[in-house]
Amino acid sequence: MGIMDDKVCIITGGAGSLGLASAKLMLKQGAKVMLVDNSKELMEKALNELDDSESVISSIADVSDVEQTRSYIDKAVAKWGNIDVLFSNAGLSGMHKPVVEYPEDNFDAVMAVNVRASFLACKYGLPKMNDNGSIIMTSSIMGVKAGPGICAYVTSKHALIGLMRTVALEAAPRNIRVNAICPGPVDNVFQNNIEKEASEMIGADATEMINSMIPLKRHAEPDEIARTVLFLASGQSSFSTGSVFMADGGMNV
Repeated sequence: MGIMDDKVCIITGGAGSLGLASAKLMLKQGAKVMLVDNSKELMEKALNELDDSESVISSIADVSDVEQTRSYIDKAVAKWGNIDVLFSNAGLSGMHKPVVEYPEDNFDAVMAVNVRASFLACKYGLPKMNDNGSIIMTSSIMGVKAGPGICAYVTSKHALIGLMRTVALEAAPRNIRVNAICPGPVDNVFQNNIEKEASEMIGADATEMINSMIPLKRHAEPDEIARTVLFLASGQSSFSTGSVFMADGGMNV
């Protein structure tokens, strides 16, 4: 018996490190998981890492598109029935530029993936969810802080927390819990790309600088963040909704 037995779960950004780590934990606990990602290549690699083919399906989709959002949701429901867990995890880091130089199209792209996609997932996912389910949105340490040169990313991650709180109130009558997780820096490709750009912008090693700011003095491993996701997805967090869960090594203390 697992804490996720027969729960139908959708994970966007499912081929990335956090999405895949979360999928592995959910599957070990008995879940049925759909991975959603926009990269066919990354999806193939992710699926190769998952042994339980009977409990995994996938969808290649632009999560900011209405019809593609409806399509991945309908595919999961057609396979297994209504959804129990919706993990809106897809994200885009954007560029490192001062606000006066920030390209409008890049700002719009970040907002589309980081905010609009979660809005669409909730709009079209909630009617297909079972009561007593869970929605989790991936915000960031930058959803409660800020930094120079990343106006799109910071704005989007703050906005997600507002969206989460609104949906939490609306979904509460059905006992559907809605929470946000705010990871600190994670040792993965996504974060490495951010820090590479930041290093070039400031002319110093951004990774070393960030580690010096984290009380635990290191980046997280994807599995460490995924364990918080599993807690929020499962009934172990049955009285938690509308909340922001920090997984940041103390960076926001």
